[in-house]
Amino acid sequence: MKNYIVFDLEWNQSSEGKENSIEHFPFEIIEIGGVKMDEEFHIISEFHKLITPQVYTEMHYKIMEVTHMDMGQLKQEGQPFVQAIEEFLLWCGEDYLFCTWGTMDLTELQRNMDYYHVEIPFKWPLKYYDIQKLYALQNGDIKAKPSLDHAVEDLGILEERPFHRALDDAYYTGKVLQCLEFSRWKPYISIDYYQLPQRKEDEIYLDFPTYSKYVSREFDTKEEALADKIVTDMVCKDCKRMLRKKQRWFSLNQKQYFCLAVCPVHGFVQGKIRMKKSEQGRFYVVKTMKPVDEAGAENVFHKKEEQRQKRRERSTTKKIKKSSLTRRNNQ
Repeated sequence: MKNYIVFDLEWNQSSEGKENSIEHFPFEIIEIGGVKMDEEFHIISEFHKLITPQVYTEMHYKIMEVTHMDMGQLKQEGQPFVQAIEEFLLWCGEDYLFCTWGTMDLTELQRNMDYYHVEIPFKWPLKYYDIQKLYALQNGDIKAKPSLDHAVEDLGILEERPFHRALDDAYYTGKVLQCLEFSRWKPYISIDYYQLPQRKEDEIYLDFPTYSKYVSREFDTKEEALADKIVTDMVCKDCKRMLRKKQRWFSLNQKQYFCLAVCPVHGFVQGKIRMKKSEQGRFYVVKTMKPVDEAGAENVFHKKEEQRQKRRERSTTKKIKKSSLTRRNNQ
């Protein structure tokens, strides 16, 4: 029987700001909380551990303000991370799926495991359910990033438990999961990007009811990624045919790229590339392809025109600056 492990983390960070953070280790976990749910989403077990930090040993004021924890409590009641994570993994069991609120917890859990040289035992690719995303889907706005307390209040499931503590937030996330039409949203599983494909043959392809997703291997540069044919190919999610591009790939900010293609059977398909950086500082691509109507297609053309306008404005600004510099030099 598969269980659902709904977990939440609290972490500390450098009290002196990002410039004094350790590279690839910006957050140190200070609390793990989780609830284990069966296939019917009944809570069958709870897990909670405080962790004594070894790196960021002064509490950041915002963390203390939000969690109401202090370093004295962590030193007195906490235990080493390695011991806590071993107990957590043992509690998870053998057959389970992780559930979190948002996308950060699994990444930070693995970062901490790497830092403390704990073997990461998770299956790859690591699939999980982002309950924040499923809640947004059920409310008709996939782009929304609602807070957990907003969702809890909206669903009328608020109890006499605080927020911003690991076990309480895991508990509330589980309660939100209980309120979802899970059979409807079950296909929208998420992929964690901490561990990425290393070879072309390991690249990830996923089909969802309303779009498809591709996750590339790592590249040394953005240019190398965009030169890869598979990265820039457009494929219809319904009939799997290669599509002709009506609007070639373009970008507004060098992080997101857009494209419009046409399937002769299923109509317009919008492509979106998100250019991301891996832990090693290399580049990888997350590409989504989804059918759109004429309004959606027009929106892509509008974005392209916006790009042209910004390019013209930059060119005009450069000419003005150059002309002004020339006049000053001639005076």
